[in-house]
Amino acid sequence: NNSSQLSSLPLQILLYVNGIYYIFYFLATLAMIIYKSQVFSYPDDLLAPDLVVLFLMAILEVPQLYLGFKGNLTEAEVPLGLSLGLTVGSVVLCVYLLLWQTYVLWADVLLNAVLLLAYGLESGLKVMAITAFVS
Repeated sequence: NNSSQLSSLPLQILLYVNGIYYIFYFLATLAMIIYKSQVFSYPDDLLAPDLVVLFLMAILEVPQLYLGFKGNLTEAEVPLGLSLGLTVGSVVLCVYLLLWQTYVLWADVLLNAVLLLAYGLESGLKVMAITAFVS
């Protein structure tokens, strides 16, 4: 039996690490939004959109990671492609929190920069894995 394994170990590890980092990211960002709403004069009409973006991002993260794990392990390009699409949505929301949320602290910049780097690496590995599965 000379079957070749196409699933990507680096992608699997990165998805796992990103899942753990995202939990930290979510809790830290939520704590900072709460902190900023207490310390700064946070307009009430701007607090909701920042929170909605954070929670929407968390909702996207679950299927994104699940489809990434599943697609990689089963060597199926469709779930991996869907995961890649959801990653693009997460990147847009991450950029919102980096550039356009009401108050951006240095910690926000750091957290979002690490997340964007992780999404970039993850996306590159997903594209490589999809290419391997299709060919």
